[in-house]
Amino acid sequence: MVRLKVKEILAQRGISMSKLSRMSDISFSTINRICNDPSYSPTVHTLEQLAKALGLHVADLLEEVPDPPEGET
Repeated sequence: MVRLKVKEILAQRGISMSKLSRMSDISFSTINRICNDPSYSPTVHTLEQLAKALGLHVADLLEEVPDPPEGET
């Protein structure tokens, strides 16, 4: 399973979701969903905008984690 690390990157850098919204020209509601809704799947274009705003590669926003045992979420 792949998950987004945007929330952790923002915390490490001391950047608020509001500031990232302005930096990336992505709506605050989308940034909020990316950071707080693990089931949300942003578009590749959105990930590219985030990566560019943060000076990262799209791959840096992603982390592969083991799938939860069946029946758990």
